[in-house]
Amino acid sequence: MQQSVFEHMQQMGHEQIVFCHDPNSGLNAIIGIHNTTLGPALGGTRLWNYNTHEEAIIDALRLSRGMTYKAAISGLNLGGGKAVIIGDASKIKSEALWRRYGKFVNSLNGKYITAEDVNTSAKDMEYISMETDFVTGVPEYMGGSGDPSPFTAYGVFTGMKAAAKKAWGTDSLSGKKVLVQGVGHVGQYLVGHLVEEGAKVYITDISENKIKQTTEKFHSIEVVDGNKIWDMDIDIYAPCALGATVNTASIGKMKCPVIAGAANNQLEDENIHGPMLIEKGIIYVPDFLINAGGLINVGAELDGYNRERVTGNVEKIYDRTLEILELSGNEKIHTQAAAMKIAEKRLKDIANVKARL
Repeated sequence: MQQSVFEHMQQMGHEQIVFCHDPNSGLNAIIGIHNTTLGPALGGTRLWNYNTHEEAIIDALRLSRGMTYKAAISGLNLGGGKAVIIGDASKIKSEALWRRYGKFVNSLNGKYITAEDVNTSAKDMEYISMETDFVTGVPEYMGGSGDPSPFTAYGVFTGMKAAAKKAWGTDSLSGKKVLVQGVGHVGQYLVGHLVEEGAKVYITDISENKIKQTTEKFHSIEVVDGNKIWDMDIDIYAPCALGATVNTASIGKMKCPVIAGAANNQLEDENIHGPMLIEKGIIYVPDFLINAGGLINVGAELDGYNRERVTGNVEKIYDRTLEILELSGNEKIHTQAAAMKIAEKRLKDIANVKARL
């Protein structure tokens, strides 16, 4: 790590980083709390087999920062936080690990509220809930909202339709060639929406099992080699796996007019690759806007869950996407900067409200 943890925190504006270790359960976790101006930091816990501890720290920092913007631009009274657990999900998951992690979450007294993310499930949240009330996304039989993936996918689908309207004058995706990179829970639900809409769907994933699950559900889709996706002539690229797939190398090869997907931190460097997309004429829907459906869903558990209200709030992603695309064009700034401008204005305005008697 070229910079110290404190230097990274200061550069990205974080309030707090919490390191959690328990040798008995094998827990090694990092909780990033970016900003609590709007409310408690709510964000999922990701379980990933990181190559280094430094890589895990950077991921926690970037993800928690993204949650601040996601909550702000979605109009939620929530702050930005995210956690990562280091390890192989197929080997380290256990009741003891989740409950020990729950005790660490509880020690923050509500400043951080956790939920699901990559390689975690509603059942895992149930174990966490045995040790803390500061958890959302618990199973429906416990009064929770369950898996947030359908709402994340629906939000991505909604934002994708708005981008299509900007690109082609109609929000219909019928006949559009869409590449979904990553067919985990969110990716599979997104594929379902696209197939129903009449799109021509291509998928790729590093997991043969996920490919098999998806092709068994949707017979009209086509599997493509992940190493050859930039050779394809497609209309929409939907990154739904890990981040940083939109980078200098990939942008140079891209032939798609639209990028709209569920992955977090899709731009490897927003200050470099946001402008590059504008120069190439590619419409990019900012990740923290388009993938906010899951956060909107689990956040609703805190106020008394209502599925219809959640659906209506997720559908607002369509209008927000059009608003950001218009702001980007009017002010000649890339779409990520436009989205951040709107989110930062809300953060500043509410901070000012709270500072006054």
